[in-house]
Amino acid sequence: MNYDHILDKRRVRHAFAQAAAHYDQAAVLQHEVSDRMLSRLDYIKYMPDTILDAGSGTGYGHRKLSLRYPASQLLAADIALPMLLQARPAVARWRQWLPVRPRSSHYLCADIEQLPLKSACVDMIWSNLALQWCNDLKQTFAEMNRILRTDGLFMFSTFGPDTLKELRQAFAQADGYSHVNRFMDMHDIGDLLVHNGFATPVMDMEYMTLTYDDVMSVMRDLKAIGAHNALQGRRPGLTGKTVWRKATDQYESLRQDGRLPATFEVIYGHAWKPASRKSVLTPETRMQLGLEP
Repeated sequence: MNYDHILDKRRVRHAFAQAAAHYDQAAVLQHEVSDRMLSRLDYIKYMPDTILDAGSGTGYGHRKLSLRYPASQLLAADIALPMLLQARPAVARWRQWLPVRPRSSHYLCADIEQLPLKSACVDMIWSNLALQWCNDLKQTFAEMNRILRTDGLFMFSTFGPDTLKELRQAFAQADGYSHVNRFMDMHDIGDLLVHNGFATPVMDMEYMTLTYDDVMSVMRDLKAIGAHNALQGRRPGLTGKTVWRKATDQYESLRQDGRLPATFEVIYGHAWKPASRKSVLTPETRMQLGLEP
C-alpha cells in the first residue's frame, strides 16, 4: 500500500473542526458546486421520503434540500462534530422563515466510509464534495448501496485529478513530499459505482478556476475550508523557508493577467440502486430443473 496517498482521518477531522466557525465565509466553491448539483435535480423526477446528506458540513446543502423536499426526513452526517454544531442552529433559524415548515432534521457525527445506519434505511443520498476525503471509495460506495433502499438515488460531487494542479506542480519542483491530496478519475469512479451494485450511473465533469493575488491567499482559503494536506506521506513538521520559496517561485511562473490560478476539476455523478438481480423461478421451471417446489 502506498501510504503517501492515504489520508490521516484524525487530521481530517481536526482540520474541519478548526474550520467550522468560519467555514461558510470561505466556502464559495463548495456552495457553487452545491447549487449546480441542485439544478441537476430538476431533471430527476423523484420524491424521496428520507435523505442522507453525507458530509453535510455547516448545512448549506441541507437547507436547500429541505426547501426542495419539505416532506422529506433529512439526516445530516459529518465527520467533524463542530460542523454539525454550526449547522443545527443555522438550519433551525432558517426553518422559521419558510412558508411551509419542512420536517425536523437529525444529525449524526460519523465517517461516511463506515456509517452506523441500518441497511435500506434511506431513499436518497446527497454528498457534496465529501468523497475526496475517503480513503477507500469502494468501501464507501458499498456503504452507500447498503443503506439505500431499492430504487434509491445516490447523487454526489467530488474532485478529479487536475484539482489544485498548479499547487501540486509548484511543490513537485521544490521537494519530494506530497503536498496535495490525490483525486480519482471520473471514469474510475463510474466503474466503482457499477462494481458496487449501482445501475445507470451518469457522470460529467467541469473545470472551475479561482484566482488569487498571491500564494498565501491560496493557502489561507484552503485552510479556511479545512482543506489541509492530510496525507500520511506529507512532509513531517513545517515546510522550510527554502522549500516554500522554491514552491512560491514556481507558482508565480503561472501568473496570468496579474492573478494566480487555482484549478478545481469538479466531478458530478448520480446512480440508482436497482432491485435484486436474483432470478425468481416459477414452480414449473423449478420442476424442469429438478428443484424442490
